[in-house]
Amino acid sequence: MGTLEQLKNLIPSRVRRRVVFPVLNQVGAFLIDTGNRILGQYDHSIPPTRMHFVGNGSFKAAGYEFLRYFIEFGRLRPDERVLDVGCGIGRMALPLTNYLKQGRYLGIDIVPQGITWCRENITPKFPNFEFQVADIYNDAYNPTGRYRASEYRFPADDASFDFAFLTSVFTHLLPADAAHYLAELGRVLRPGGRVLGTWFILNDESRALMATRPGALNLAHVYPGDPQAQVVDLVTPESAIGFEQQRVTEMHAAAGLRVEPVRFGSWCGRTDHVSYQDIVVAERV
Repeated sequence: MGTLEQLKNLIPSRVRRRVVFPVLNQVGAFLIDTGNRILGQYDHSIPPTRMHFVGNGSFKAAGYEFLRYFIEFGRLRPDERVLDVGCGIGRMALPLTNYLKQGRYLGIDIVPQGITWCRENITPKFPNFEFQVADIYNDAYNPTGRYRASEYRFPADDASFDFAFLTSVFTHLLPADAAHYLAELGRVLRPGGRVLGTWFILNDESRALMATRPGALNLAHVYPGDPQAQVVDLVTPESAIGFEQQRVTEMHAAAGLRVEPVRFGSWCGRTDHVSYQDIVVAERV
């Protein structure tokens, strides 16, 4: 074991997660933002790098990739009412502003700074786009949150949305939280409304690939007390979690949502895939 690895192991994992890693990320992001300004490459139409607390790759490319999925897979129309659960700093909202001309959008997220940026930079230009803080406890992103995910009520009336989406949310929700979010989606979607969510789905194919493909995400540990869920890390299970495919279908069904054929992703090492995570579209019956 190298010296750096030994030093890292001396720091409690909670301190590394809540203090060390955020500080290192902020320093790196500051250097990137400063370099882009010096080179004249700073893009004022997107949040600064220091605010990119989730997701990898190009901010703009990811947003437009999923806009295509919303339209093609989710059958999103420009006049519909849209709920974005886990909206972050507007990665999906920004491309939607060019499409959702006659509709309305509500984005909710647990990170107050991201909501503030969206309110200050998106809503003034697009008044049909609204953003609200979901005051949910999260050890990494909102340690002072008032509510648990399993008890949070979405800020919306029954049957008030036509379309909802959750990108890279169910991949970080523990079983009770995922089931509750689906129940809330079943409540706020109108009959015929659709939800598009991304998941890590466990089945024979994904298990075989995880075991044999280098670089694949390895959900190697069974989540305690739930044999149909597996995680990368038992210390911080919400860092990445996958569910049995049948369990995903059953959780949707319990919420009044009928699952359509899954579009599988590359996370486990597939060469034939749509996106990175598995895409599940379901209709409110």
